[in-house]
Amino acid sequence: MVHLVGSFSDFTAPPVDDVFIALGTTLKVAGSRKAFRAIDVDAVLALAHAGRAAGATRLAVVSAMGADSRSAVYYNRVKGEMEDAVLKLGFRTVVIVRPSLLSGDRAALKQVPRLGEQWALRAAQWLNPLIPANYRAVEAAQVANALMDSLQSVGAGQRLLLSGELRRYPRKI
Repeated sequence: MVHLVGSFSDFTAPPVDDVFIALGTTLKVAGSRKAFRAIDVDAVLALAHAGRAAGATRLAVVSAMGADSRSAVYYNRVKGEMEDAVLKLGFRTVVIVRPSLLSGDRAALKQVPRLGEQWALRAAQWLNPLIPANYRAVEAAQVANALMDSLQSVGAGQRLLLSGELRRYPRKI
């Protein structure tokens, strides 16, 4: 269970031009719907607000495939509500990426092993030709590169990148 220490609501950012947010958890790790929402909506919005108050005009944020504020699936609904909210914050440019299953070195981040996810990643290696592009696993580095490159190139407005589009961004970091 995640124990939230304090809150991001009193976070103050130094002067910034751009805000990148790749913050999220799972219902299982959070331990409750309330804790999940506190991270995936409240903390994301608090950081975005702080960045906006510090002068940022551009925002790039990681969401999830299936995000939809009207979804019957709680996880997808919360992600969709976060997206709807960040689009109303007054940023000149907003890039939202919706990756599917993320691959990468979670152990290096000291994250709890996710056995179901590990199994899915192994199976996906064999099944990739049969899986639609938007639902194939994507490397976390590709997500980061898509955030950075897209925010620099999109100009004013909003851009939504689905998981299949993220493969266009070569691994640089």
